[in-house]
Amino acid sequence: MALIELIDISKSYDGELVLDEFNLKIKENEFITLLGPSGCGKTTTLRILGGFTTPDTGKVLFQGEDITNLAANKRQINTVFQKYALFPHMNIAENIAFGLKISGKSQEYINDKIKYALKLVNLSGYEKRSVDSLSGGQQQRIAIARALCAQTKIILFDEPTSALDPETIQEVLDVMIKLAKENITMVVVTHEMGFARQVADRVVFMADGQIIEEGTPDHFFENPSNERVKQFLGKIIR
Repeated sequence: MALIELIDISKSYDGELVLDEFNLKIKENEFITLLGPSGCGKTTTLRILGGFTTPDTGKVLFQGEDITNLAANKRQINTVFQKYALFPHMNIAENIAFGLKISGKSQEYINDKIKYALKLVNLSGYEKRSVDSLSGGQQQRIAIARALCAQTKIILFDEPTSALDPETIQEVLDVMIKLAKENITMVVVTHEMGFARQVADRVVFMADGQIIEEGTPDHFFENPSNERVKQFLGKIIR
């Protein structure tokens, strides 16, 4: 059984159909990369998975249960956005612990989780630092640490490196590679083709609100069958 599943999802904005009876199954411990041209529905797919957007029609199932109308903060899903969305008035530990404190976890549990998450994102010892003292890449890694600490089964990434300088992109990608090795279920929208090819278990290519091709990275990048996918890869891979 899929960990989470989108079934016949349709979504329109101002009369424009963004997702058209869209279906997607995500297994536990799977790393999926969503690719496709701008406007094809990738971010909308993440927002529906995360509970930030409600589909016009269709269902979202989590471990077989319908969560279509369940609020984002009630889902075992966390999203890492393009912008880091950290609280500037809180230090790093307080940012990471925010969701845990709301859920009533003990301070000992929270401290252990903070240390675990900071170690995974290669920022051990940063608990007392201020947000403003960190580079963009470090802030994004703290956002990832916060997602790790929440009661989460899936982490969604919406172009997590798009707001970063070229020098700091790789440090965030390295953390995500590390998370993949920890078998954390992830769905990632990215334009980093080399990263997708290296890390993804499955590449899903979207166009016109639907999946037009999916498969392993080797199949997708070496032997795509869809002509539109071939054109897309021809433009971005030289």
